[in-house]
Amino acid sequence: MKTNKILVLGGNGKTGRRVVQLLNDKKDVEVRIGSRTVAIPFDWEKPETWPLVLKDIDSVYITFQPDLAVPGTPEIIRKFTILAAKLGVEKIVLLSGRGEKEAQVCEEIIKAAAQKWTIVRASWFNQNFSESIFLEPVLAGFVALPQADVLEPFTDADDIAEVVTEALLNEKHNGQTYELTGPRLLSFQQAVAEIAKTTQRKIIFQPVTIDEYVTMLREYQVPEEEIWLVNYLFTEVLDGRNSSITTDIEKVLGRKATDFTAYVQKTAQSGIWNTINQLS
Repeated sequence: MKTNKILVLGGNGKTGRRVVQLLNDKKDVEVRIGSRTVAIPFDWEKPETWPLVLKDIDSVYITFQPDLAVPGTPEIIRKFTILAAKLGVEKIVLLSGRGEKEAQVCEEIIKAAAQKWTIVRASWFNQNFSESIFLEPVLAGFVALPQADVLEPFTDADDIAEVVTEALLNEKHNGQTYELTGPRLLSFQQAVAEIAKTTQRKIIFQPVTIDEYVTMLREYQVPEEEIWLVNYLFTEVLDGRNSSITTDIEKVLGRKATDFTAYVQKTAQSGIWNTINQLS
């Protein structure tokens, strides 16, 4: 049986590393990680690194950092996809953002250029509270965020990775666009309250305006490009447009999506929210 050679871009990221782990457990699959830190480096900003990483690859999972909505991204995706097709890549699975009109421009580029494709649109990750932007505030016991009352169907990165893996390996997902959500809606304030309750820690939640939040990020010397993205997400995406749930995870995986409470309980057991561990 022919070995399926799969390139995972962002293979060290939240969904990428999970996809790599799942693919490594499959027979007749050879995984190549696309990252600036591996032996054959890949860098979105250096197109000269692309051909060698794409050599002999059958399928590609694209995660784009920092976000598909960043200005200039469509041209990068267009150049990459055209090159991938030219070098014989048969299928592309794209991680996109749910409710991001700018990201949908990149989706259409993939659809036009790729021989086979699957689009996976995801809501905000559960893991943003344990592996990303919200971890430090949670550990500090003080989370200040805008759009505190907007309801979001937080989605587990493990679920996303399983759907992506299915899409990469199973032809029946070709030409499909999946919108992935968790099984219920939560506000950021409610999400933080669940973490506080489970960990038995006092975590204060402070609603702020987007202007106050941007000012706070600048005070912490967050890079301007990251501030632009945060401003975009909290003003253009987190406006209630995604306050609904889908059953696409169940449709693909044959099981219910992971609930936020299950994520919190599992993550609490890992000790990541234990401030003593973090500061030692």
